[in-house]
Amino acid sequence: MRTELVSEPGGPGRPNEDFASVGLPASGLGGSLVVLDGVTPPRDGGGCLHSVPWFTARLGGALTELTVSLPDVPLPELLSRALIRTADSHAATCDLSHPRTPQATVVLARWSPASVEYLVLSDSALLAGSPDGSVTALLDDRLDRLPRSALATHVLVDTTLRNKEGGFFTAAADPSVASRAVAGSLPREEVRTLTALTDGAARWVERFHQGDWADCLALVREEGARSLVDRVRDLERADAGLVPPRAGKTHDDATVVHVELSPR
Repeated sequence: MRTELVSEPGGPGRPNEDFASVGLPASGLGGSLVVLDGVTPPRDGGGCLHSVPWFTARLGGALTELTVSLPDVPLPELLSRALIRTADSHAATCDLSHPRTPQATVVLARWSPASVEYLVLSDSALLAGSPDGSVTALLDDRLDRLPRSALATHVLVDTTLRNKEGGFFTAAADPSVASRAVAGSLPREEVRTLTALTDGAARWVERFHQGDWADCLALVREEGARSLVDRVRDLERADAGLVPPRAGKTHDDATVVHVELSPR
């Protein structure tokens, strides 16, 4: 098995709000990956004393431990437990009911000799490459299906869509959100590679339309995860001169975790 991990903040002097890890149990059988993309809060804060990197580090650390130590517990249940553990660590000091309490998108994958389990919550992506070269994009597309007009302001999103029916869901303080994730499993023999991308890296496909998901996976396999992030940065810099500017952040945190599984 070969793994590669690249995570880069959106700019110098800015904290990286992403989290990424690969866990390999001592048994040598299987493994797991965790990728979180922290949601940047509005300037007026989110009712919490802690930063988004503080939150993603704690939630990501809990998920890394639980996915390895509890191999028989389904991923949605593990996400629920990790959210409870993280919430308990700051419930006494922070307003966890605030719609912008620290939160993150989630990608989890765990593989064994028999299967590959996956969980995706919000707009990060997981690509499963098969031995025959086909690619399955495992996505939670609820945010993409919302009309742009519904996303016009932070206030509108927070009051009508964020972690609400008919909107979209992220991992914050409520453990029940785990049941909203896109989750399932694939036979192990059908998966040769796993590639997790935060939306800052997935921009190569979704924002800049340089290729489809199969092209994206081919780029990572042939040139490496660093090449994908570097290409996104080049496209962002070229995009910065557009008049009028494109909506959204010019630069975003970008994380890629790529795993080549050993042949069965």
